[in-house]
Amino acid sequence: MLFKVFLIYLLVINVAGFVMMGWDKGKARKDQWRVPERNFFMIALLGGSLGCWLGMQKFHHKTKHPAFVVGIPVIFILQVILALILYGKFFWVR
Repeated sequence: MLFKVFLIYLLVINVAGFVMMGWDKGKARKDQWRVPERNFFMIALLGGSLGCWLGMQKFHHKTKHPAFVVGIPVIFILQVILALILYGKFFWVR
């Protein structure tokens, strides 16, 4: 049950990161108020790194900013490594 809740959380946070990238790109084109960059990194750190990364690619947004081009994929890779470590740790407990 807890695992299902966690997967739903990851789905929601990644969709939020993806949508936020597209929404901010639309705002950028219209020269309107923008989402602060720290918000993208907060979403990524909270588990939405894949959604942010896919949003960057889909909407061609933040792809010229080294902090995003390097930072978001690094966060994703570290999260995958952490997940594999935790999965391995809990897998052997069963």
